[in-house]
Amino acid sequence: MKLLLVEDELWLVNHLQTQLEQADFVVDTATDGDQASYLIQEYDYDIIILDLGLPKKPGLTVLSEIRDMGNTTPVLILTARNSWQERVEGLKKGADDYLGKPFHFEELLARIEVLLKRPHNRIDDTLQAGPFQLDLNTRELKTPEASHALTKTEFGLARLLMSHPNKVFAKDTLLQQVTDQHYDRESNVIEVYISKLRHYFGKPSIETLRGQGYRFVLPENITSDNKVSAP
Repeated sequence: MKLLLVEDELWLVNHLQTQLEQADFVVDTATDGDQASYLIQEYDYDIIILDLGLPKKPGLTVLSEIRDMGNTTPVLILTARNSWQERVEGLKKGADDYLGKPFHFEELLARIEVLLKRPHNRIDDTLQAGPFQLDLNTRELKTPEASHALTKTEFGLARLLMSHPNKVFAKDTLLQQVTDQHYDRESNVIEVYISKLRHYFGKPSIETLRGQGYRFVLPENITSDNKVSAP
């Protein structure tokens, strides 16, 4: 099992990493919110242990990003913030469980084991947009012409666009949603991924609006001369 531990107290990171590895977990660690977002976007985990009081980006923001992208990995919030209001806020944003500090490692391990046994840590669902189908479990995109296995970043971008046909997304918004937060605003990373998705969907399906951003257009709204008609 692969686990991501997001915690900014280095002594606790080292302590928990050692114990979790002794319990046969493969453990990645992040000590701030930006690093956590990057790892979650690039790699698959069986469970995420997430502290709330993180530098650079709050844990609740990281949690919101995880769920907004359709990532259903179980998340266990681990924090010294023990008020019931914060517990409720974390659960509302998609956390699966909540453990306050201080705690015994045996309790943490027991909660992890319970979460891993829950059947809802994967979803059986398909996102449909016109003739396009996106498998939310396997990241497979099915078009009328072919099937495509998407990378994690391609999947995040495709899911966002397909979920909101005809909505215009600014480049900065797409950077925040599906890429490493450290990319410079002038980077062409979004253009690169848009080009890849156009290859899958067909070039007219993703329109560039100069000075505004990009929008996903369903085929029935594209005319014979590749212009977009009113939805």
